[in-house]
Amino acid sequence: MAILIFTIYLLNFIFAFYLVFFRSKETSVTWAWLLCFIMVPVVGFLLYIFFGYGLKGEVFHEVNKQMKLEFEQLDLPRTSPADLYSTQASNPENQELAEFLQNISGTPLTHHNSYTLYSDGKQKFDALKNDLRRAQDTINIEYYAFVTDTLGMSILNILIEKAREGVRVHLLYDALGSKGVDPKKFEPLIEAGGKVEIFITSQRSLKHFRANYHDHHKLVIIDGQIGYIGGFNVADQYAGTTKKFGYWRDTHVRLVGPICSLLQYEFLLSWNVSVTKQRRITLTKNLFFTYQALDLVEGNDMQLIASGPDENKQQIKLTFIKLINSAKKRVWIQTPYLIPDDSVIDALKIAKRSGIDVRIMVPDKPDHPFIFRVTQFYAEALIKEGIDIYSYKNGFLHSKVLIMDHDVCVVGSANQDIRSYKLNFEASAVAFSTKLNQELTTAYENDLKKSEQWKMETFNNMSLWIKFKQKVSRLVSPIM
Repeated sequence: MAILIFTIYLLNFIFAFYLVFFRSKETSVTWAWLLCFIMVPVVGFLLYIFFGYGLKGEVFHEVNKQMKLEFEQLDLPRTSPADLYSTQASNPENQELAEFLQNISGTPLTHHNSYTLYSDGKQKFDALKNDLRRAQDTINIEYYAFVTDTLGMSILNILIEKAREGVRVHLLYDALGSKGVDPKKFEPLIEAGGKVEIFITSQRSLKHFRANYHDHHKLVIIDGQIGYIGGFNVADQYAGTTKKFGYWRDTHVRLVGPICSLLQYEFLLSWNVSVTKQRRITLTKNLFFTYQALDLVEGNDMQLIASGPDENKQQIKLTFIKLINSAKKRVWIQTPYLIPDDSVIDALKIAKRSGIDVRIMVPDKPDHPFIFRVTQFYAEALIKEGIDIYSYKNGFLHSKVLIMDHDVCVVGSANQDIRSYKLNFEASAVAFSTKLNQELTTAYENDLKKSEQWKMETFNNMSLWIKFKQKVSRLVSPIM
């Protein structure tokens, strides 16, 4: 028995040494996995295989390279009005930031976009259904969670109807995120000519399945000219109709303008990497609306920032850091999960000590208890640095928003956590818009009225057991 135990530990050590040290990871992640290997040998190895093992790089990089080359060949700036795509920000004060975003995203800055802001699920889904019913050519939908419950079926029935009318319908969802989905309910859509696929990392194939890499997008593109991006998924809880969470506070935007071409591009990348070569969508100019027939009078500059574990740039995280470092007056953040890495924490500290008004709003209740304890840990650490932390008490806060100064803001799928920085496939819209910034500010201020500011007394009065769970959760937060 002693020899067997020794052999198991030896093999565990060999696997740990190889998998951790010969696969490039950040130091904090390496130590977290080593702790896992030491505390739960063998089981830790199995957890690493499912949660820590990286992606098949050749699959993602090849398709990514192919799609970007094709996107460049489309030469959209030459097929649309010249002032819709450019390298110049409308406000010279934002030029440095705009150039940074273009350099890390590889896609152009877009101009003359209009938007509608939604913070209520019913309003957002009513608007989405109305747009879907008016679709004439294409409907492309990509959600982390698309559940075939009451809300999901109400949307699915519209998709079936539109597919029967000849509209090209593509639906992509993450199976791990879509708990409760019944794939059989997609069959009428497929029979009507629509196409439904599971994102590659949640497919059942052992070659592709990864428990730790999710398609976290929430994108809809209709006829190439109307787009939706934000935090709402498709399930009853996001419409605020479940007792568990009550009112669901989130943020989403409906977009019209050339930014929709970037949303379309991002969807096509996700779709094509998840299907066989025969089922890929060939990029052609007719997939990207040129807006020559539209009177685009609004002047909102927007950029799409997307990132995922298939790249090493961590564009989402770098964008957050750049915005925090660029702030002159304020940085207001809403996030359901607060698990920042050291670089983001340092940026927040520097901003606060530079006299910037730094505020962060998180939920008052957990949807994942383990993660909620980590959020509390980091909230306490930031409060010690003088940063204001608020907990939203009127339901569940799922909004992913960053408001910088008076004219820059971010709305999308990315949380302020390590998973969004480097593990998930995320997409967020960065807007240079005084109007949208003000609308988000008004919504934030209304949320403050329904929130409680966490003070050090909040944490000093917590039991030793809760504090223990917070610290243990923090130790493994780099691999959560």
